[in-house]
Amino acid sequence: MSDTNFLIRLAEDDDDFILGLVPRFVDFPLPPWRKRHECIDGIRKDLLRHLEDGTANDFLFVAENEEGEVVGFIELQKTQDFFTGRTNCHINNIAVAPAHEGQGVGKALMAHAEAWAREHRCALITLAVFPGNERARALYEADGFATDLLRLAKPVR
Repeated sequence: MSDTNFLIRLAEDDDDFILGLVPRFVDFPLPPWRKRHECIDGIRKDLLRHLEDGTANDFLFVAENEEGEVVGFIELQKTQDFFTGRTNCHINNIAVAPAHEGQGVGKALMAHAEAWAREHRCALITLAVFPGNERARALYEADGFATDLLRLAKPVR
């Protein structure tokens, strides 16, 4: 299936299939101070808030295949660059349903993000990824993403 065979549309409040994909965000080694259940709960609460109430400068899109089946989603947020003050597009979340991996869904969603960022005159597209999520990091780097800033953390004891 080619990327053009996906309909990418704004999510609606009944697109709660998105919540079922949340465990995919922690399906790899996490830093020792991050607990899987806490990450899942935090991401689920954020997405649920978006589905129920919507949030300013935050846009949730779903991808449907030719059969109308929802196969993935991406969450984009307009942010302001700390250094330049220009508008950036931050990818908060992106996930593809496991049964639809390798079919171009992720590429279509990333292409949508880039077109959306261009349309909204964003200077950069940014995203954050856990170091242990090597598969996602490789995909992002193959798509032209490179390290901009490193966020380091240390638990307070």
